[in-house]
Amino acid sequence: MSLIARLRAYASDAFGVAPAVDAPADEEHLAATALLVHVARADGVLAAPEAERLSRLVRGRYADSEEAARALIARATAFDAETRDIAVLVELIGREGGEAERVRLLAMAWSIAGADGSVDEFEEALVWRLGSLLGLADGAIARAREEGLAGREGAAAGA
Repeated sequence: MSLIARLRAYASDAFGVAPAVDAPADEEHLAATALLVHVARADGVLAAPEAERLSRLVRGRYADSEEAARALIARATAFDAETRDIAVLVELIGREGGEAERVRLLAMAWSIAGADGSVDEFEEALVWRLGSLLGLADGAIARAREEGLAGREGAAAGA
């Protein structure tokens, strides 16, 4: 049984979430959401503004309803707790979306990191490392930071 299958079974049992179909896009959305959850919890506190921003971004990008967003975040939280290594999560995302999609994801991460009004040193280092793991150059990481912290997390992908 794969790690994703085990995590899905865990989420189903623990959170009452129905197991999802093993579609590649679903796995990528789960991994991307787990990365965002990881960033939201990076400073050890999931502040209300971070949780709200996470929910809004997931609903706008990976889920079509509030209920679907909550379910995906619950699955992603379990997935993040199981893996705890952003490099593993990045590997699951793939590169099919191209650089613009990776910049968009990173802008979302910056947006979540700054949702509580500040980005501490640990969050800064984590999101910068995430950008490097996504294969982005320093300029693209800086652009994603600017867009995410300005609340334009979709601008990089033309959304």
